Amino acid sequence: MKITIISQCAQPGAVETSVSVSGDILTIDGDAYDLADIPEGGRVYFEPEGDEILPFVGDATRQNGEVSLSILFRFDPSTAEPNQPKDLVTQSVFSGPLPDPITRLPLEIQP
Repeated sequence: MKITIISQCAQPGAVETSVSVSGDILTIDGDAYDLADIPEGGRVYFEPEGDEILPFVGDATRQNGEVSLSILFRFDPSTAEPNQPKDLVTQSVFSGPLPDPITRLPLEIQP
């Protein structure tokens, strides 16, 4: 799965976004999204229901069997460099947790 990260600064001490992949199942902050129904060459736009806030930005596609999508990734500013890269970060994850996409402060500076 190709995941494009759109970093979003949260309040200091806030819970950061956690993401993991298992096949076509994407789990974000404990909520599992089954993306198996996205057809080859297809495109799906995520529609929130009611007041629901989804972590997705835009749509998801499948090309050559791989799902590509963008997500919001909340991070704690007290552990992160103040200037995060302006370019979007895209990571491929086939199984397991998404590697931390945030540029962190050195450990000796973190509270």
